[in-house]
Amino acid sequence: MNLDDIEAFIAVVGARSLSQAAAILSLTQSAISKRIQNLEKDLGVTLLDRSVKPPVPTTVGLGVHEQCLNILREVDKLRLTLSARSNLTGGARLGLTQAVCDVILADIVHLQQERWPELSIRATTGWANQIVEKLVDGQIDAAIVLMPTRKIFPHKVTAVSLAQVEMAIVGPLGSGGDRAHRLVTLHKSGWILNPDGCGFRAELQRVHAVLNLPFKVNLDTFARETQLEMVAAGLGLGLVPVPLLEMSPHRTKLEIITVSDFSLRAELWLCHAPTLGALEPPISAFGARAATLFQGAAAPSRLVDFEAASQTITS
Repeated sequence: MNLDDIEAFIAVVGARSLSQAAAILSLTQSAISKRIQNLEKDLGVTLLDRSVKPPVPTTVGLGVHEQCLNILREVDKLRLTLSARSNLTGGARLGLTQAVCDVILADIVHLQQERWPELSIRATTGWANQIVEKLVDGQIDAAIVLMPTRKIFPHKVTAVSLAQVEMAIVGPLGSGGDRAHRLVTLHKSGWILNPDGCGFRAELQRVHAVLNLPFKVNLDTFARETQLEMVAAGLGLGLVPVPLLEMSPHRTKLEIITVSDFSLRAELWLCHAPTLGALEPPISAFGARAATLFQGAAAPSRLVDFEAASQTITS
């Protein structure tokens, strides 16, 4: 039994004519008849009633026809799968904001090596707006970015919300106490933040302007752990996504400070072009893994319990 014989039988039943089936498959009528006879011989049954013109499927032939259709559907699926996998060899260009990269890049690489070993990943980090611009310009295939909520994306970008992420103001252990604070007093300590270009820094600066407060930045650096180390040393206050705080080696020296006149939530987004082609399965899987890691973060406590947070993140 071979696929050519199966295709010939399906063509005859569908066209209800040997001559039309031959034309569809670009074969002679005798070649079509020979293929159907081969299939009948292999199966040991009569598929066509040749006592009538044109021949029609026998009762057994109708059942075989359904099975043959199923076989060809599965063959088509196999061909599509193999075609998609062969197209993955060009690599995936992935954009990440630095905070996202710190949390998920290692997991994404492990996932890629496990499920798509033929796929290479080229990761780019930057500010969220810059990453989205690269996506619009076709410089990257997809992006996973952390941005303030209510973000509006360009029409060329398909954006899927993966998780809501709490942002926390942090200070050295013992600095918060049991009461809520206000920016009017907190701002005097100064801030240790990302450099200009960070959307969360911009939002904090905007609120200072609304409250007519000076915006004092003691240190700005891209290095998240340096920020938290300086906060723990009492050199200023920080603003950090809670999942990153929970994974920081400085966790036991830091405290989340409750602020009554400022709160900020972020949103984790998977962004890509409207069509991904063969890259759709791995990109979707990368987004799902990112959502799991960020959603798995424990709710913030005043003193971060890292052991509990670690168990939640890895579950």
